[in-house]
Amino acid sequence: MTERGPAYVWLARSRALVSAVLAIVFAAAGIGFLAFLSQLREAEARPDRKADGIVVLTGGSSRVSDAVELLAAGYGKRLLISGVHPASAASDISRALPENQSFIRCCVDLDHSAQNTQGNAEQARLWARERGFRSVIVVTSNYHMPRAIVEFSHAMPDVVLIPYAVVGEKWRDEPWWANGTTMRLVLSEYFKYVAAEVRVRLAALGLDFGPELSEPPASVLSHRPATAQVN
Repeated sequence: MTERGPAYVWLARSRALVSAVLAIVFAAAGIGFLAFLSQLREAEARPDRKADGIVVLTGGSSRVSDAVELLAAGYGKRLLISGVHPASAASDISRALPENQSFIRCCVDLDHSAQNTQGNAEQARLWARERGFRSVIVVTSNYHMPRAIVEFSHAMPDVVLIPYAVVGEKWRDEPWWANGTTMRLVLSEYFKYVAAEVRVRLAALGLDFGPELSEPPASVLSHRPATAQVN
């Protein structure tokens, strides 16, 4: 027993250290998740100011229609719909939103190349720079907004970003934790948000790991509606 004593002590200390590290990791994850939840709007609210342009990220219900309504209300000069399916055209959107056809014909641009949130941010940067826009309203779902702002802030730090969070019916009808689908969506989005934060912070240090690894390319999701994207 005496000879085995040091090994036993080392093993006990190692287990205690691993337990302590895991406790810290879980505590940090829990605090981070609460901070993430605090950013999610429970109800839609019109922006408190106008902007040069509006960018909407496809993929969630009513995002595009809400963005077009903001355009019609004069909150921006032009609207970029980012992440549109390659087979979709402005005419498809016009048919879906007949009451705003005139705005769609005159003031809407389509981006067919973005395949994920990082791509949305890059295309929005190019679009805003080409038009000299210094402020942009970002339209996406409430659960997706924190990650979108991380990506957009990184891609276009010199542009003022104004979030407009779209709140879906399921989110309004019941708490997110009461629905299994919504709960999985929120948890998945939280991990993607953390991954985006880490990647952006590493990129600021000169360590760029390229495109997001958490989202598949749009071609994999060809079964989605014409204007749908992966966010």
